[in-house]
Amino acid sequence: MSDSNHTCTSFFLAGFPGLEAVHAWLSIPLCAMYVTSLAGNSLILWVVRTEPSLHQPMYYFLSVLAVTDLGLSVSTLPTMLPLYMLGFRRVAVDVCLAQLFFIHTFSFMESSVLLTMAFDRFVAISNPLRYGTILTSPRITSLALAIVVRSASLLIPAPIMLKKLPYCRNHQLSHSYCLHPDVMKLACADTRVNSAYGLLVVLSTLGVDSVLIVLSYGLILQTVLSIASKAERLKALNTCVSHICAVLLFYIPPIGLSMIHRFGKRASPCTLVLLSYLHYLTPPVINPIVYTVKTKQIRIKMLRLFQGRGSSSVGKEGN
Repeated sequence: MSDSNHTCTSFFLAGFPGLEAVHAWLSIPLCAMYVTSLAGNSLILWVVRTEPSLHQPMYYFLSVLAVTDLGLSVSTLPTMLPLYMLGFRRVAVDVCLAQLFFIHTFSFMESSVLLTMAFDRFVAISNPLRYGTILTSPRITSLALAIVVRSASLLIPAPIMLKKLPYCRNHQLSHSYCLHPDVMKLACADTRVNSAYGLLVVLSTLGVDSVLIVLSYGLILQTVLSIASKAERLKALNTCVSHICAVLLFYIPPIGLSMIHRFGKRASPCTLVLLSYLHYLTPPVINPIVYTVKTKQIRIKMLRLFQGRGSSSVGKEGN
């Protein structure tokens, strides 16, 4: 086989190691997860758009998070469901490179959104009287645009650099979707530049964002502890619970993956795949559930929606 890049026209995806015989059954919970993610995040967007009381910075940022989660779900869906439902393992190189661009872009966007939401909570708790004047609609729009531009611009070189590499190995990927490190390791050329670029992007996004989120919560905790009333302290902290859950859900799996890659050389492939699924598939499913449960205004609006539909159905049956 020639070492030139044009000889590689496709890669082969991998399902869950050791469970290939039951992939069709695994597609059922996967479908449920995708339906929950698409429906939950779409409902969040609809509720925030239609409920005037939710036209506040906190809920605008939540809308941006919902859009990001929708993008992440839509990015992984085209290869995962065909693989598990129909056994389609082959993915064209160009499709694979496009997928990894969108997966990583939306993942980095989610990290940036979580950082802006931490800043939002800090402003709301430390300076509540100026909250609306600091986080105005134009500023929120500018922040959202900056998040998109930052994430997309950092990822544009990734597919271009990978496209230029020669692939002369078995073209077998380790996941059910395409990721930058996974594709890069199949190249039969020097990938030190690609590796350095990938590390730089991760450190300048997930690394910087996570540090700033921790610093934000340090300042939030300092502000909360200065509040005299215990009830007010608990009320202030309660507004951060949903965001803290989203942050932990997003950052813990990649931290676990990083630790395993460096110190757990004999780790099971199942562990790596499971942590990858937790990072890319779980947040879009859990985030809307957590914010619906913990946010009274969203919960009430959704209850009214379903109660209204239930009353309409009963009325039609009665007629």
